[in-house]
Amino acid sequence: MYVKEVNLYQFRNYEQLNLSLHPKLNIFYGQNAQGKTNILESLYLCATGRSHRTTHEKEAIHWHKDEAHIRLFLHKQNRVEKIDFHLDKSGRKSAAHNGIPIQKLGELLGIINVVIFSPEDLQLIKSGPKERRRFLDIELCQLDRIYYYNLQQYHKVLKQRNHFLKQINKNPKDMTDIWDEQLVHFGEKVIEARKVFIEKLNHLALLIHGNITAQKEKLLVEYSPSVSSNQFREKLKENLVRDLQSGTTSIGPHRDDIVFKVNGMDLRTYGSQGQQRSAALSLKLAEIDLMKQETGEAPILLLDDVLSELDENRQKDLIAHIDDIQTILTCTGIEDLILKQIHKGFVYYVEDGHIYPKDSKML
Repeated sequence: MYVKEVNLYQFRNYEQLNLSLHPKLNIFYGQNAQGKTNILESLYLCATGRSHRTTHEKEAIHWHKDEAHIRLFLHKQNRVEKIDFHLDKSGRKSAAHNGIPIQKLGELLGIINVVIFSPEDLQLIKSGPKERRRFLDIELCQLDRIYYYNLQQYHKVLKQRNHFLKQINKNPKDMTDIWDEQLVHFGEKVIEARKVFIEKLNHLALLIHGNITAQKEKLLVEYSPSVSSNQFREKLKENLVRDLQSGTTSIGPHRDDIVFKVNGMDLRTYGSQGQQRSAALSLKLAEIDLMKQETGEAPILLLDDVLSELDENRQKDLIAHIDDIQTILTCTGIEDLILKQIHKGFVYYVEDGHIYPKDSKML
């Protein structure tokens, strides 16, 4: 799987762009705030239906314009597929696959699989649980549409239950039963899917991390649910009084977390910055391998200015691992380590919303 071409119309600082991509390495370099990350964002939108940079995608529309459009041509299983993604100023998003409108943006998931790696991901270990849940959900939603449906339904019921908790003032037990049954129904499925996913991810991350650290460190990735699936219903009843007092649901998948340990030590509390970054790198590389295993195709890797945040050894580990997949990489300058890969791809210079092939004229 790889993107052959991306066309942008009034997207971010690109009024119009037609860009060909190499099946392997694509490097976009230049100063900050010139438009490099906008290329990655357009691919991510077409893969997931959302931006990795903002929750208000209408911000991606070009200044003083009313709409933006992205078109991707994707080479997949010996055929070319087309994805269109449209944004307008009202905040409405729409998409089409091979010219056929998609009714729900969740139907985009799985058509094109991407893994994004940015400097913020290096903070995944020590950031809050919300970011780790987001990482978990994005990957699982791309791999499993049933999970996406169950997660959407869970959050819908959770919102209704929380609203109800703030409103009721009599017979709370009987009145919350209807929400509890639905919450447990979808929550159990989410918990079990996350458990299986983390077990698979942990197996791959353990092997990768051992290679990165010359077998000196053993990485353990553990799923830390706020409640087990078989106790969810019981715990909801036990916590009802507390939930009524706070007006919110205190347990469930929306409170889950992931724990990272190296040689039995909790990385978030006791790990050095170098150890945390190595673990984050191992996690991303494991994510790539797991997508290959689950889908039979390699995902597309989006590297957003991350190499400058890694030391030379970690850069080498990353580049060696991604030799066989399409990679779109942004950076401020091309270092010697990257130059060795240029014969396998394209290099572009980005300046003020214009893209120039290296030593060539403007696109």
